[in-house]
Amino acid sequence: MAQSITPMEDAMRAKITEALKPTTLEIFNDSHLHSHHKAMQGVTSKETHFRVIITSEAFKSKMQPARHRMVYALLKDEMAQEGGIHALQLKTRTPEERQKQKEQAEQ
Repeated sequence: MAQSITPMEDAMRAKITEALKPTTLEIFNDSHLHSHHKAMQGVTSKETHFRVIITSEAFKSKMQPARHRMVYALLKDEMAQEGGIHALQLKTRTPEERQKQKEQAEQ
């Protein structure tokens, strides 16, 4: 079996999918936009900066900080490892919130 060229993204996708059972999950690797930053000098990883959009029932009745803590807890190993996740931008919503956003966008 060939080794993945996106092991960090694969790990994120697997952990989020297993724990949160999202109805939508979008992961964007924005590492290339930040490779010139001083903090990233000498880092060889191409998977350090991500934007993640998650729609899940698991977020129901939770405020944004609690939702984000849920995701951070899932990805704590990936964030702690050398060359791991340096920055994580999250958008977390329930299916109802997503539907409301879609309806507002159509108006």
